[in-house]
Amino acid sequence: MSLLIVGATGTLGRQVTRRALDEGYEVRCLVRSLKKAAFLKEWGAELVTGDICKPETLPFVLEGVTAIIDAATARATDSLSIRQVDWDGKNNLIQAAKTAGVDRYIFFSILDAEKFPKVPLMEIKACTEKLLAESGLNYTILRPCGFLQGLIGQYAIPILESQAVWVMGETSAIAYMDTQDIAKFAVQALKVPDTEKQSFPVVGSRAWGAYEIIRLCERLSGKQSRVSRIPLGLLRAFASVTRFFQWTWNIADRLTFTEVVATGKPLDAPMEDVYKTFGLDPKDMTTLEVYMQDYFGRILKKLKEVEVAQAQIKKKKKPTAKDGKIYPRF
Repeated sequence: MSLLIVGATGTLGRQVTRRALDEGYEVRCLVRSLKKAAFLKEWGAELVTGDICKPETLPFVLEGVTAIIDAATARATDSLSIRQVDWDGKNNLIQAAKTAGVDRYIFFSILDAEKFPKVPLMEIKACTEKLLAESGLNYTILRPCGFLQGLIGQYAIPILESQAVWVMGETSAIAYMDTQDIAKFAVQALKVPDTEKQSFPVVGSRAWGAYEIIRLCERLSGKQSRVSRIPLGLLRAFASVTRFFQWTWNIADRLTFTEVVATGKPLDAPMEDVYKTFGLDPKDMTTLEVYMQDYFGRILKKLKEVEVAQAQIKKKKKPTAKDGKIYPRF
């Protein structure tokens, strides 16, 4: 099977690429910059330049491709908007896949996307799900709701560096999942016919609230956090202001995502039947506790090694007295 991965340089896409290569798939990655994607080539993937927002580049990219895993999405810093990438671009890709006769299309949506029509990314994800359902392709839709990797910058690093941890008060608990585990579902879907033309939640073992994560980080790091609350009204006002400038539209669209977690309703879903369908074992998945324990264990060990090395350097440089004179110690 020749597999095309779109969005392969992203947090999730690179894990999908790594997993597919490890399982022996012939992997092709659609990239806009060969330089930024060089690490994928080192892993063994074939790189092809193209852009889903430029439909004329897609026929060549899709030559010989039998399956697509689509992990692409606009970033807040992109020059193109969410609508241009996540809607127009996906329309282009889906139409090109149909024309090329692609057998399977795996798409990453977001859990409960259809419940938030006023949040641009959620609305677009829900519409893309409908587009796939009507496309005639053998699609599978996977619906995660949060990545464990994002918690490092949001909670772990600020606590380690004695910086403020910003929270929005009592927000919705989220069932975060490791991107490596989400990748397992994406690649496994290619081998399981029962996943065709179906949608599945892909979430962690339980939903975690912000303060639960903070307390876990405090316990694992041995440090106290400095929590600062951001009023929801302030974020809404900032989102409105960023709407006035084209270069901050993506930031504004991302800020509206706060409306999803401000409901107080957990972002979670039952996974028992999903694991059975995919033939995967929940015991093989990384929990948030284990993920954070591993991170802090590695970081604290490294910090200890640095402290010991610095102490040894200071000891060697300390001057000593001899015959009434001061001599450096070598």
